[in-house]
Order: sequence, then structure tokens, then C-alpha cells
Amino acid sequence: MKTALIQQKYHVTKEATIQKSVQMINEAKEKGAELVVLQELHQGPYFCQYENTAFFDMSDDFKKDTKFWSEIAKEYSVVLVASLFEKRAPGIYHNTAVVFDNDGTVRGKYRKMHIPDDPGFYEKFYFTPGDTGFEPIETSIGKLGVLVCWDQWYPEAARIMALKGAEILIYPTAIGWFDEDSEDEKKRQLEAWITIQRGHAVANGLPVVCVNRVGFEDDESGCLSGIRFWGNSFAAGPQGEILVLASNDKEEVLIVDINKKRTEDVRRIWPFFRDRRIDAYSDILKRYCD
Repeated sequence: MKTALIQQKYHVTKEATIQKSVQMINEAKEKGAELVVLQELHQGPYFCQYENTAFFDMSDDFKKDTKFWSEIAKEYSVVLVASLFEKRAPGIYHNTAVVFDNDGTVRGKYRKMHIPDDPGFYEKFYFTPGDTGFEPIETSIGKLGVLVCWDQWYPEAARIMALKGAEILIYPTAIGWFDEDSEDEKKRQLEAWITIQRGHAVANGLPVVCVNRVGFEDDESGCLSGIRFWGNSFAAGPQGEILVLASNDKEEVLIVDINKKRTEDVRRIWPFFRDRRIDAYSDILKRYCD
């Protein structure tokens, strides 16, 4: 399965950013991509750096945006993973990944389940936690286990997707550094981020695709200086091996061949699913084990 990872920055306006995205999708198609993955909230800025009720207006175009990306998926005949700001009802908004098949059909959507609330990442102000559960989305190229950004730190989410038959784990992402952090701290954060997702690949015998944004985006509230998104989009195989890795500062179209058959091969030699002690895991459902 030839897969394209579209690593992109924000181009000042939604229109210019979308135009660049479409150019990169065209490039991916010319290179033979069957699956194209865009980054988290790829149409605009990462607006969650501070709290501003005006940003909720960005969700008003959810239906229009869904129609547009449906047409793009059909035009380029690719399975497309988009990441959009969904207005579900007055006062209820979601960070939603929408999956389009190569004929433009909406095959499913995933509403981000784990919502962070940290300096520069005030997502709890904007997003209601998802209620779609961890359900793989069936497409013409297979079952996609789509999760979003902060979900990537939780092994439970990856495991449930795998147990339900996902053939690949996909994480549209927006994560970066603060320039004030030391170089050692930046290195630790990046290495932890890559390591945890490689761990999901290993623990579940599945390929993993993670697409992050790049570029510096100001915190216009002045509370912080802004976020420098660290890129490093990558794909890993079912033993955690890095298949492709992007830079930390450039827009790129990465193409990788995902061999889904390797999941069966790896699970035969590393039978983690066989040896799970499902009779002994009830404590995982507790908030904390005193």
C-alpha cells in the first residue's frame, strides 16, 4: 500500500494553505500514492494556543469542508485522511478526522478521544471528547485505525484499534517545541514522541503512520511566544522499524510502501496477542490502583 505523508506548514490563510495541500496531494498521486494522510487541523493555524471564542466560527464550514475534501479524494483517486474542526451542535465541537475513499465516499470519521489541556495546547476549551470509540474505518485499501495527536500517547487506544482489526495505525498530529526549552529538553520530547508510537507498532504488530505539521506559529495572545512544530513525520513497520522520516522544518511529501502482510509474519514470531492475560487486566479500568 503506497502511502503519502503530507507534512505542511500554515500559509497565513486557509485558502493558501488548502491550495498548497492540494498541490502536495497531486505530487503524492504522481508518485503512486493510494493513501494520503494530512496533519491535524491541516486547513488553518493551530488555534488552540490560547482561548478565544471567535475561533469556534472556524467550525461553521465543516460540511462545506467535508464536501471539498470528498471531491479532492475522488479527483485524485486516493483514500484520504483529513482532520477538520466539526460543529456538531451549538456548544458541541469536535476535533474530527474524516476518512474518504478513492471515489469520494465518506467511509467514516473519528472524533479525538483524549483532549489535552496544557500551556499552548488548550484543546479542552474547544473540543468535546469524542464518542465514536476506537473503531477501525473500512476502506477500499483496508481497515484504517485512525487516531489523533494526543491519542498517540495512550497504548490502550492503539491496542483496542488493533484488537478490532485495524491494519494500520494513523495519527494526524500537531506537536512542537517552545523555543525557550533547552536543546536537551527538546531532544527528550522528540525522542519520547517517536518512541511511544514505535512501541504501539511493536506491541500490536502493526505499521504506524504519524503526520505532524512544521513551521513557527505565534501565540497572538502574548502569553507564550508560540510553538515551533517539529515535523519529523514518520512511518514505522510492525517491529517498530523506521521506514521513512521527515525533517523538522521543511514541507515534504513522504512516500512509503506499507506491506500489510508483514503483520501476519511478525505476529507469528512475536505472538503478543496469544499470550495476553485478559483474565488479569481488570485494574486497567480503574483511574488509579490504591
